[in-house]
Amino acid sequence: MTNIQDQWLKIKSAGEVALGEWGLILIVLLVGLSSFGLGRLSATEASKSAISVSQAPLEAEPKGMAIGGLVEASRTGTVYYYPWCGGATSIKPENQLWFKTEDAAKAAGYAAAKNCKGLGDSH
Repeated sequence: MTNIQDQWLKIKSAGEVALGEWGLILIVLLVGLSSFGLGRLSATEASKSAISVSQAPLEAEPKGMAIGGLVEASRTGTVYYYPWCGGATSIKPENQLWFKTEDAAKAAGYAAAKNCKGLGDSH
């Protein structure tokens, strides 16, 4: 049985043979290139400007969410929407009709909008 020092010498000599002359140079080169790349990556992250609320588009007016399950329809249309659905945001204020329930909108002759998720599912 060999002792630990003999095993270490075998491992060390195998490493020296595997690396040879160019192995150490290759390792130093790879460490240098990876360090440079990481430095460049951190420099690009630091140069990005922070996003602030003042850069938000002004045309995106916030629309309040109706409380109590109100639905919205247009006087000139045939469907009703939740207030946050895309179709409801295009209804002109003078054409807006509000209903307390989906049943009330249906009774007035309106159908649930197919592109507004959740409408008409429970009925």
